[in-house]
This record gives sequence, C-alpha cells and structure tokens, in this order.
Amino acid sequence: MTDAPVETADVIEPPARSLGSVKVIGILGILGGIALIVVGIVVWIMVSVQLRAESITVPDDAMAFQGQTVAGPFTAYVQADIIQRHALDISGGKTFAELAQDDPVRPVMANASFLRASLFTSVVSFGVAVFAIAIGVLSILFGWALQRLANAPVVVRRSSVAGAP
Repeated sequence: MTDAPVETADVIEPPARSLGSVKVIGILGILGGIALIVVGIVVWIMVSVQLRAESITVPDDAMAFQGQTVAGPFTAYVQADIIQRHALDISGGKTFAELAQDDPVRPVMANASFLRASLFTSVVSFGVAVFAIAIGVLSILFGWALQRLANAPVVVRRSSVAGAP
C-alpha cells in the first residue's frame, strides 16, 4: 500500500486576534522616537549656543583644539582638563580638599573646581542628547517593524491526504 501524495493549499486569512493594539504601539513608538530625536537636537543646540556665548577659547597649552571656541563636548572636556592643570600648577599640585582652610590659593581652586564641574555638566548634556537621539532612532525602527508585522498577511497552509474529506 502506498501513501497518497499530500496536497497543500495556501490560504490567506485574517489573524485570529485583532492586532489593533500592536498597530497603536507601533505608531506610538514612531511618534515617541520622533519626539526624542527633536528633543535631543534641541538640547544639543541649546548647550552649544550657551557655551559659545561664554566666548571661552581653548588655550595654546591644551592637549587639543588650541585657539578654538568652546562649543561642543570635546572642546568643553579639553577646557576642563586645562583648567585643572593650571589650578594644580598654582596650588603646587594640591587639590582644593588638600589645601588648608586659610590658604590664599583655596578660592582659586574652588573657582577652578566650579568651572570644571560646569564644563563637565555640558559634556554630560551632550551625551544625553546623543543618547536621546539614538533611542529615538531605535524607537522609530521598532515602531516601523511592529507596523509591518501587524499589517502582514497570515498565510495558513492546509494539507489534506488524497481521498480524505
């Protein structure tokens, strides 16, 4: 006795469950991604404009970007580094915490520490802006993928043995 050949028929059917919520989540992901990208760009521009408004020029003895205006994460980092080097030169290599309470250099070190903290805050702000943009791009991609999956047809393969009802 030989087995009869199996016949297959592809049938396109709607999904067994409604995919409306998947579509909504996809759209929200895309909209949220767009919002994250816009916010990231706005933050980057705001921080850059504020730094540029301070008219800080990287000195010639910095490790890089000599003579450039501080306006981005790299120039801000280099400026913070050179402030630290200059402050340590003035204090004889001692940090603010290592100086005596009545040391006349202590206010200079406090000011240097404040300036460095402000510059590092701007560096972190640039990083957060880039992170928001990257997450926005990922969110758009995931939202787009969900939309494609929710709109894809469902193909059901039915097989029947010849002679079977």
